Amino acid sequence: MFWHFIRKESHITSSSSRAALPIASVFVAIALVPIFYSLPLSAETPTSINLHEGWALQSSCKVQQRAEILSTAGFKPSGWYSTTVPSTVLAAQVAAGEYKDPYFGENLRKLPGMEYPPGKNFAELPMPKNSPYACSWWYRTEFRLPEEYKGHVVWLHFNGINYRANIWLNGHQVADSKDVAGAYRIYDFDITHFADPNGVNVLAVETFAQTENDLGINFVDWAPMPPDKDLGLWRDVYVTASGPVSLRNPQVITHFGDDSLREADLTVMAELHNISAESVDGSLEGTFDGRKFHQNVKLAPGEERTVRFLPEDFNELKVTNPKLWWPAPLGPQNLYGLSMRFMIGNDVSDQQQIHFGVREVTAELNGASPQDGKMYHIGSGKIVDTDTRPLLFRVNRKKILVRGAGWAPDVLLRSSPERLEVEFQYVRDMNLNAIRLEGKLENDDFFELADKMGVLVIAGWCCCDRWEKWDSWGARDLEIATASLRTQILRLRSHPSLMLWMNGSDNPPPAKVEEAYIKVLKETDWSNPYVSSASAMPTSVTGASGVKMTGPYDYVPPSYWLTDTGRYGGAFSFMTETSPGPAIPLKSSLRKMIPSDHLWPIDNVWSFHAGAGEDFNNLTHYNEAMSAIYGAPVGLDDYIKKSQAMAYDGERAMFEAYTRNKYHSTGVIQWMLNNAWPSVVWHLYDYFLQPAGGYFGAKKACEPLHVQYSYNDRGIVVANSSYRAVPGLTVTAALYDFDLQRRFFRKSSLDLAADSVQQVLVVPELSPPPKVSFLKLTLEDSSGTVLSSNFYWLPAKLSSFDWDLEHTNKHAYYSAVSAYEDLTMLNQLPSSQLQASATLEATASGDAVRVQLRNPTNHLAFLVKVGVREKGSDDEVLPVLWEDNYFSVLPGESRQTVAHFPGRHLTKATELDVEGWNVEHLKISVGENTAGIR
Repeated sequence: MFWHFIRKESHITSSSSRAALPIASVFVAIALVPIFYSLPLSAETPTSINLHEGWALQSSCKVQQRAEILSTAGFKPSGWYSTTVPSTVLAAQVAAGEYKDPYFGENLRKLPGMEYPPGKNFAELPMPKNSPYACSWWYRTEFRLPEEYKGHVVWLHFNGINYRANIWLNGHQVADSKDVAGAYRIYDFDITHFADPNGVNVLAVETFAQTENDLGINFVDWAPMPPDKDLGLWRDVYVTASGPVSLRNPQVITHFGDDSLREADLTVMAELHNISAESVDGSLEGTFDGRKFHQNVKLAPGEERTVRFLPEDFNELKVTNPKLWWPAPLGPQNLYGLSMRFMIGNDVSDQQQIHFGVREVTAELNGASPQDGKMYHIGSGKIVDTDTRPLLFRVNRKKILVRGAGWAPDVLLRSSPERLEVEFQYVRDMNLNAIRLEGKLENDDFFELADKMGVLVIAGWCCCDRWEKWDSWGARDLEIATASLRTQILRLRSHPSLMLWMNGSDNPPPAKVEEAYIKVLKETDWSNPYVSSASAMPTSVTGASGVKMTGPYDYVPPSYWLTDTGRYGGAFSFMTETSPGPAIPLKSSLRKMIPSDHLWPIDNVWSFHAGAGEDFNNLTHYNEAMSAIYGAPVGLDDYIKKSQAMAYDGERAMFEAYTRNKYHSTGVIQWMLNNAWPSVVWHLYDYFLQPAGGYFGAKKACEPLHVQYSYNDRGIVVANSSYRAVPGLTVTAALYDFDLQRRFFRKSSLDLAADSVQQVLVVPELSPPPKVSFLKLTLEDSSGTVLSSNFYWLPAKLSSFDWDLEHTNKHAYYSAVSAYEDLTMLNQLPSSQLQASATLEATASGDAVRVQLRNPTNHLAFLVKVGVREKGSDDEVLPVLWEDNYFSVLPGESRQTVAHFPGRHLTKATELDVEGWNVEHLKISVGENTAGIR
């Protein structure tokens, strides 16, 4: 059966230029075109052709030919760069070997176009006129259409262009830069009349860098912006085919009738677009889990419509005892497959498949607001009046304490599925349950992994550039912003991992913009919570946000988080970003980013790899705190050792404080999870995927069953993050002075309710207090199995804070400390030796190394670090998932830990490396055994 339709489309810039776009775009062109015939899709029709390989790239300043010539098969791109897509221009040049590793030392500063002052926000500055990226850059590729595409509507898709583009196909302009503008927009073009179904098709895209007045990409103070401002085709380009009605963006919304979760009402929807000039009668069909449903649809010429299936109309969408999707580790990540297709008669016009989870995310302001109702707002630098009740999230009607970290994509926007999977494994391994994206809305692989691995995602727009300069916005800015939001929400809404959308970051948008954003969210059926911004500033449109972003971002002592109880960064409310400060990588990583002659002492190269701006482009405050608390470092090794102690203790304290105070505190996002490039600040694992002190401090704190110490009241608390009660537990607390004389010992039994926190005992203050004491905590079940262990090093007197200086110009991003605690006696710990054995365990999913350690000495082995290396290498085998690391071993104690290497098989020439604060370096072959280990 043939379909015979007339379509209407318009010219864009010339008699040969036109584009017709579905609802994912904000402009639709209309003009007469000739009659054509479209064949039905068959099961053999390729769903898409990914235009990944075979691209050529060149500056328009070096190309003399007109676009009509560039985009034809007769033109040969001699002397152009070869690249793949997605790739920014600079990423392609680096891959081609034109520039040395831009991430090493100060190489990035030496690239052409890097004339902006160090530490400044390049996104807010104009491109230098002499920059090679002031010119536009051409991307060009050739491709053939499958035989099965003949007679179909052919679509060309761009998932991301930064920032503007002219698009040409076979000598015809498909779209121009007046309409193709916006880094976060997605474009779908009907190219049927320009495409050659029988021969070679030539696609040429002229891309233009974002300006200081564009809603583009920005790395704020996380990392320096590259000189091309990430210009180019930074997301996938692909081709698909359909009949006259296209189907896009299927979505399933879940609602539970009650807390039993036994009945789920599902609403299913999809976007339809009739591209023809005639009305179409058809049927939209859906299938999942053996359930089938359909409804007849009549579309007017050119009509775009969201078609919904409601559970009250379709019994198939009332699901009894569904398999639920849960965040990890609260339950399984069950995913259903949904297939939808639009039928015209017996023929398929278009079809889509997605995976979805039966889950519901809701949010509410929790509890009563404190009397003063005031909170610091980082955007204004002032204390503001607001409803300070925290935003409490529920997943499947169950409360959840959100414990996550902020995501940073690569500075050159390079990505690989393999690296992404490792990073999600690290998130799961640390027991985190959320990732926050500030503007950097990742590719589809990212969200599919989040769904698969049960990691919640908080997404929203960025701060600190045009995105928040609303006072200078014109109508075009609002148009691009809402178009960007529309395409991204349509893309993201089906993922069960998505939990929250933020319409602003450091500041909420003004009423006009916030209302426009909310209108888009409603029109696109965003079914999850949304807030005005990541800050506590209320708005006239949505009121209190229930969240805060007060900092700190630089170092604070561990007691900070429980000392501040109501104004700043302490453990209350929902903290959207905060950090105990810099995170110094291990020496093996430092050597990959800093030249050997700059490794010590710390200098301007280190500062270049710190944060940006005057507040974060140095380690001054952090180093002052280290010297005061742990003593001035005597060299690089000592500096790294003390840095790992600070990171472990700092991250553990932050996450533990928010855990102890749940649900007065409802969530915390560590700033950040990872780095956009090799950096000495803000990460839980470094750019080279090396986990270190902060990683294991966070992992320890976020254990599903966890015993912990409270700095403010010396209480011992047990936290249960699961939804099941755990009876018959025993907590043991042992306090030692510096000479390891036990000064306090107590056991306490308890039954722990589901999703609860319970204080079980209080550790008394010793008189006189030792300069440094050690606290060992264990949590055991009724069989004596250790479920959690924790080890603290405590000062005689905690740090004190000068709150009157809080958040002044001098201390905008950390709390003023009037007196630091003193842990310098740790430098006098006697040397300790460990006995060790390591065995290789081979499995089909990847090898593991099982490590046994024993402390035969009379001295504490403090902050023991273990690593696995290939013989002769200074680098650990990475990625790695250690069950535990950076732990301390008391005299006579034995410890076991296991390193897992997913998907990797180790060679026999593998060594175990053991070191620590005061531990003599030990290196043995895996498979060997030192004396005394069984």
